[in-house]
Amino acid sequence: MKGRRRFLGQMAASAGAMAMSGKLAAASPEGGIAQGGRVVSTWDFGVGANQAAWKRLSAGGSALDAVEQGARWAEGDLCNPTVGRCGNPDRDGVLTLDASIMDGDGRCGAVAALEDIAHPISVARRVMEDTPHVMLVGEGAQQFAVAQGFEKRRLLTPEAEKAWHAWRERAEYRPQINAERRLRPGDKDNHDTLGMLAIDRNGRLAGACTTSGMAWKMHGRVGDSPIIGAGLYVDNEVGAATASGVGEEMIRNAASFLVVELMRQGRTPMEACREAIERVVRKRPEASKSLQVCFLAIDKHGEVGAFALHGGFVYAVCDAAKQDVLRASDSIYGEGA
Repeated sequence: MKGRRRFLGQMAASAGAMAMSGKLAAASPEGGIAQGGRVVSTWDFGVGANQAAWKRLSAGGSALDAVEQGARWAEGDLCNPTVGRCGNPDRDGVLTLDASIMDGDGRCGAVAALEDIAHPISVARRVMEDTPHVMLVGEGAQQFAVAQGFEKRRLLTPEAEKAWHAWRERAEYRPQINAERRLRPGDKDNHDTLGMLAIDRNGRLAGACTTSGMAWKMHGRVGDSPIIGAGLYVDNEVGAATASGVGEEMIRNAASFLVVELMRQGRTPMEACREAIERVVRKRPEASKSLQVCFLAIDKHGEVGAFALHGGFVYAVCDAAKQDVLRASDSIYGEGA
């Protein structure tokens, strides 16, 4: 852990010296994006997800393949309480997973409240490609996954089950600002939903979002991550956006769709993310003081921007020139409690 914290700290320091506000590169004569594309993702563990995605992207793979691989890394190789197999359960002790995937042509798929399937992002892609639907939930999503050849197995880890029993002793739940970053930067508890966006060398966009949701949530609760337009939205004509934080606020504001539409109107990714955050504050000013909401966006040129309600939100950027730069976003209220 000490080595990982030192590694992330070095990247965070280098991020301050590297400007990320400019465009990725001029378009090539063929109309594509130079340097092989770019991938961005939420939080410090996005570094590992980006590395998995970049293997596909740098080899000439599509943005869609890249974001699926990045999300699969977070679901399987990473182990933390908010994504994939190591996620914390709901208040009934049941681990449920949500995910969505979308490409810039408007194709999308999602699963919600999925149990005992290790890679919900890949199930979401099968929903997109092999069914006439956009979202499958609960038992139906699990039936579909098994029929598609996904293995059904118990995912709840002993550590997560122990944490659930400890929580039951106090049986209270209240979202906290930057609950995922209340310890030191780079610590294993610094995490949240993975949202990932990519643009490939042909200028095509895609995004993915995967999570185990809020710990101790009511059984059946679904946040923004699998909701197209809330946790994720992608449009090749404009750009893409994803969100992290308390999902109910993203759903109330159709937040990721809002960010993309603001970019369509001429805002930069940074400006669009900030304006969307300001919308959240105007609608629920008191709630916004105690809840974290974060947006990350990329436009069709590869320019990246992010903004949050409270300080502490970081995101990772990877392309041919900048391998996994970790950068903190700006915020309305400054550092959260």
